[in-house]
Amino acid sequence: MKKLDPIRILIVDDHLVVRTGLRTMIETQVDMSVVAEAVDGQEAVDLFVKHQPDIVMMDLRMPVMSGVESTVAIREKYPEARIIVLTTYDGDENIYRAIQAGARAYFLKDLPRCEILDGIRSVYKGQCCFQPSVAIKLAQRMPGEVISSRELQVLKLIVDGRSNKEIGSALSIAESTVKNHVNSILSKLNVRDRTHAATTALRRGILSFD
Repeated sequence: MKKLDPIRILIVDDHLVVRTGLRTMIETQVDMSVVAEAVDGQEAVDLFVKHQPDIVMMDLRMPVMSGVESTVAIREKYPEARIIVLTTYDGDENIYRAIQAGARAYFLKDLPRCEILDGIRSVYKGQCCFQPSVAIKLAQRMPGEVISSRELQVLKLIVDGRSNKEIGSALSIAESTVKNHVNSILSKLNVRDRTHAATTALRRGILSFD
């Protein structure tokens, strides 16, 4: 009986200890092998082109290019690429953006080892795979109103502690227009004030600290 080729995996994470742990876990499996490791999203794109792995294990927040940006770039060239997000970030907006970019699975790094390995096999077979807590947050996010690009600019400045007047000056728009954007943001996030809007945006992954 012919031995089946192992699932070829590219690991993408800017932390050495995470990459080492994933490699060690994967290489104990007879049906898997690690073909390369990337330390940022741009290197992930380059190594994908070079190796064309079966599976990519992708972190979200990395230097040079984020996991979402890297996923988009890879799938523009290789639409059938099977990408699994493995991250510590569980905000619903993080999850939504990753799935919109084309990730086939979204796992948190505290997921049991056996479930991560089973997930790799499932995605390799063409399935999508989400742990229950992630699936619930994704379902809750799907009907939500989308924050526009201009509202996102305003929200970033709110997080920076800017007043409406300062936001208007920074974006070259009237203070009354800023106020309208702020009211729209509060409504879409279902919060009462600017402080709550800022903390909610960070918690959900709509914005992040660089």
